[in-house]
Amino acid sequence: MNAVVAEALPWVRAPLRYLEPAAAKPYSYEYDPPAGVTRTTAVYREHIATIHDLRPLAADLSLDREGFRLVTAPTAVADLYDEEVLRNHYYPEAVDLLRNLTGAARVVVFDHTIRRRIVGAEDRTTGLPRQPVPRIHNDYTVKSGPQRVRDLLGDEADGLLRGRFAVINVWRPIRGPLQDAPLAVCDARSVERSDLVATDLIYRDRVGEIYYVKYNPAHRWLYAPDMGRDEALLIKCFDSAEDGRARFVPHSAFNDPAAPANVLPRESIELRTLVFYPDT
Repeated sequence: MNAVVAEALPWVRAPLRYLEPAAAKPYSYEYDPPAGVTRTTAVYREHIATIHDLRPLAADLSLDREGFRLVTAPTAVADLYDEEVLRNHYYPEAVDLLRNLTGAARVVVFDHTIRRRIVGAEDRTTGLPRQPVPRIHNDYTVKSGPQRVRDLLGDEADGLLRGRFAVINVWRPIRGPLQDAPLAVCDARSVERSDLVATDLIYRDRVGEIYYVKYNPAHRWLYAPDMGRDEALLIKCFDSAEDGRARFVPHSAFNDPAAPANVLPRESIELRTLVFYPDT
């Protein structure tokens, strides 16, 4: 896909929240910070973006080129809120899906997040599912991608990190068609490394790192309108390969101006996975 092809696709115009440049590395506390400490130093500004419908291109999209794919992937799991069923049945479904699509030698599902939009609720409100993220971000950086392998796989990590691996999210509506707060994804080839700003995420027991994203008018944004429960959007958030393949895919929830006024609030689930490729 290139800019000429993208211009022929159906589209909507909507604001996306980009990070404002700053002199110091931004940070964000993922819990209530100590007294007198600012929760986050990240400042955002909305820019109106053209977000194209990726459905006409779905069959040709590539995790290694654009960095994302829309696939038909029905699940046999009836209740995607049941933690035990998710780990015992939904996780293995995702492992099989990614092995078949990527040729991976090994896939590890290491966590999941359920999001349900509740108007007026804060993202970290106790006892509630997470809210859709209305800021452009990429979940892992050149530092935190490999660190996740070390954190999760211990003594195996050094050997695994000598080969190629990726972090791929499997994102699915819990109910569809999803029209509220759909997910916009950015063609990895339109992203410059200088657009990505490493930001500290401060937890009680560790400090993680994420990319927020500076504005670049060259970014090519796409989304899949009216996603159903039998569809999944695969998003590559990290790739250790540095040979021109997609490595990072900024993404963000957005308000679709074409959505009906009485739209059902978004409910979605995303799995985060480590995908290890066979030696070549």
